[in-house]
Amino acid sequence: MRVLLVDDAADIRRLVRTALRFHGALTVVGEAASGVEAVELAAQLHPDIVVLDLGLPDIAGEDVLTRIRADSPRTKVVIFSGIEPRDRAWFEERVAGYVLKDAELEFLVDLLVKVADGTRDQLSLELPRELASVARARRFVADALKTWGIDALTPDAMIVVSELVTNAVTHARSECEVRLAVDAGGVRIAVIDRGEGTPDPRPFNEDQPSGRGLHIIGALSTAWGVDDVPEGKMVWAEMSRVAG
Repeated sequence: MRVLLVDDAADIRRLVRTALRFHGALTVVGEAASGVEAVELAAQLHPDIVVLDLGLPDIAGEDVLTRIRADSPRTKVVIFSGIEPRDRAWFEERVAGYVLKDAELEFLVDLLVKVADGTRDQLSLELPRELASVARARRFVADALKTWGIDALTPDAMIVVSELVTNAVTHARSECEVRLAVDAGGVRIAVIDRGEGTPDPRPFNEDQPSGRGLHIIGALSTAWGVDDVPEGKMVWAEMSRVAG
């Protein structure tokens, strides 16, 4: 797993790099001493994990995190910082882990190993309320399924995620988050939005082009449903690796 270290203190980067050298599954592919450099390297390298210090000299930690997630949505971020932010909950909702620098370095390394294991089978992408989000979601799903080696599901999965994101943007009128998970049985595609109401299938009508989305999702998936979650509601669909 490829790691990008972001910290303006060279000695901290050296300590973390040295500690990770003893774990063959984690390789440092880049280092950044500023927020601008971190964003540029994340967009170029698309690392699996970014270890991010919040006390950078040029850009606020919130902005660095947001820009990294926008340019490299599959990248997981772990905060390793001496700063305790006023709204730690905001960060914890958006990162894979949070470690203060007064903790043992081995604690950070153990967390990175766990995050690396999870990165292989779970991904998420936050999207704004705009129709262009549908295309971004399709690319996100296609790239993930290729990485996981289940390209055969790509055509149907792209249709499913298109319908789910379109519903969130146009009907729920909300920004949304796409979550993907894969296991031995197949892939689960979930979209979380913050809009009101619950999607319900309309009676199928061949002469009416709208309202078919949930029928399409039902036809292409082995199961689908709607769950209440703290962020709003989650509409999900599961697709089997084996057709039929």
